[in-house]
Amino acid sequence: MAKDKKGPVEKIALQCTECKRRNYTTEKNRRNLPNKLEFSKYCPHDRKHTLHRETKIK
Repeated sequence: MAKDKKGPVEKIALQCTECKRRNYTTEKNRRNLPNKLEFSKYCPHDRKHTLHRETKIK
């Protein structure tokens, strides 16, 4: 069996704070950025820039 290699880089999703939909995915280095990411990005469902926060990909 192959080992489940868990490195410092993990895949995350960015969820809109207004419509609660996951619009973007990205990667982050857990060693350099231990806190949750927050970006102001465009939400295509609301058709405006909103705050997007980090969530886990299921």
